[in-house]
Amino acid sequence: MLIDTHAHLDDERFEPDRDEVLARARAAGVVGVVAPAVSLASSRRAVALAQRHSGVHAAVGIQPNACAEAAPGDWDGVVALVGQPRVVALGETGLDRHWDYTPFDVQQDFFDRHLRLAQSQDLPVVIHSRDCDEDTLDMLRQARSRGPLAGVIHSFSGSSDMADECFAMGLYVSFSGSVTYTNRKFESLRRVAAAAPADRFLVETDSPYLVPQPLRGRADRNEPAHLVHTLAALAALRGCAPDDLARQTTANAVALFGLCGPLGGVS
Repeated sequence: MLIDTHAHLDDERFEPDRDEVLARARAAGVVGVVAPAVSLASSRRAVALAQRHSGVHAAVGIQPNACAEAAPGDWDGVVALVGQPRVVALGETGLDRHWDYTPFDVQQDFFDRHLRLAQSQDLPVVIHSRDCDEDTLDMLRQARSRGPLAGVIHSFSGSSDMADECFAMGLYVSFSGSVTYTNRKFESLRRVAAAAPADRFLVETDSPYLVPQPLRGRADRNEPAHLVHTLAALAALRGCAPDDLARQTTANAVALFGLCGPLGGVS
């Protein structure tokens, strides 16, 4: 049994066959999916999907690259969704220096809002961090100084030092299809995945992005059923059985997000 802790099920690329996507996920052993949002509209779609499909849960928030497009009332709209049934986290939020869609100070403002709201509501936060390890850690340190902090760095791409500090703060890291890539660029990521504490990491697809290596060039999008390929790569890196790793990562996801109910049909 597996839980895909990060799949953008509201993405338009799933519009034609979303029910079939979820059916394939069930057949592959995926028993739950966390669907994160990137905007207020995306948050509303994710909540609607979670309330319609058993086993799907939503995270609500505004992704850093989308913050510049947020209207004045969008943040209040996100806050209003907290407490809705099957909303289990805030996000995705965070910081990004790879793209230049949102001024960095605006990203920091929205990241701070998500962190403070998560702490006030005792919710985990789903964190996007790209090419800005130290910036992200600095804001996480500030948040942790205020009190307990729960969350995950999704599709982790940072350094081993960043991972170690996140673990020390009580956070999780999540590995996506990029850990299946064997070229030199991803060697350090694979070392982090091999060494991560068993009770501090998750698995995800980041669907429809980051198609895992065995399907690259054959699949035009990623989907939750493909999580088995990421699991297999992680198991090989860690020298353990895929079934054992599946049990561990599922237990970790339940511990972080408090998930309940298997992935099923329309509820």
